[in-house]
Amino acid sequence: MAFAEANNALPDLDLAFEADDSLAGELLAAAGDLADPIAGAELWHQRINQWLSAMAPELPAELQAPAFSLGLSLVGDSEIAELNSDWRGKSGPTDVLAFAAQDDGLDDAPPIPMPDGEEDALELGDIVISLETAARQAPDHGHSLPEELLFLATHGLLHLLGWDHPDDASLAAMLRKQEELLASTNQR
Repeated sequence: MAFAEANNALPDLDLAFEADDSLAGELLAAAGDLADPIAGAELWHQRINQWLSAMAPELPAELQAPAFSLGLSLVGDSEIAELNSDWRGKSGPTDVLAFAAQDDGLDDAPPIPMPDGEEDALELGDIVISLETAARQAPDHGHSLPEELLFLATHGLLHLLGWDHPDDASLAAMLRKQEELLASTNQR
């Protein structure tokens, strides 16, 4: 039984949130509170905590924890293009990147140090979303910019939790899970 389920509570979440304030004002305004440094931190904390709680029953044992830690950054195309090139060897911007701390390739890495008092928090990694790319593709997906940001954040979170989409079937399963997570938080 998952920790959060056993205690009938949301897991603790340490979220490091930032939005690049050098992005165009109209873009930041279109993203609404999700791009606001103060209001956004609370909104993202609430949503991601709810998603982690919803996922708790199906998380593998190594991802079961009473608390989680992760970072979420909203950036521009130039920053995400640089990350995409450096880490994936792909040119140009992308919509979302996830840097999983609990990756199989990191088995020999030392544990990520946690701030005092958060020894039980499991570091999941970082999600980076291009606000500019999200704004361009939102109309194609029938989303407002805030809806697109939430959709991309669920995608990034699933990657941090070990999901991948190397083929069409796994991508379809991942997209279904994203829709489930989004639906679960729209009811709260």
